[in-house]
Amino acid sequence: MIKFLLDYSSGVPVYRQIIDQIKFGIASGQLKLGEQLPTVRALAVELKVNLNTVSKAYKELEIKNILETQQGAGTFINKVEQAIPEKEWKDKLKEICIQFSSVAFSYGFSLDEVIQELRSIETTKKQQI
Repeated sequence: MIKFLLDYSSGVPVYRQIIDQIKFGIASGQLKLGEQLPTVRALAVELKVNLNTVSKAYKELEIKNILETQQGAGTFINKVEQAIPEKEWKDKLKEICIQFSSVAFSYGFSLDEVIQELRSIETTKKQQI
């Protein structure tokens, strides 16, 4: 299961962020074929958003046959996209880096400090595995 993270200051609608995170979760292997997603209500409560926001994201993914909702059973990953196109992958990384660096630099952190902390986090994550 993936951990959904929303950025309300990004200008990207929340339902679109949910869609993107599900698609990237599938492409990265964090979400597997047949895996159950939280219910609309559970995810709305977790993210503190309106039920209609989550419902809209799920519906759009159902139309694309990426998700399948089974009445009484839940919503499941229906289609596994093998890879994200390289351009989309690079664009997403660039978007993340721009947002991240803007915040870090606004607090006065240098590029070297940011890189050092990222390497520290990476080392810690590898040790946890």
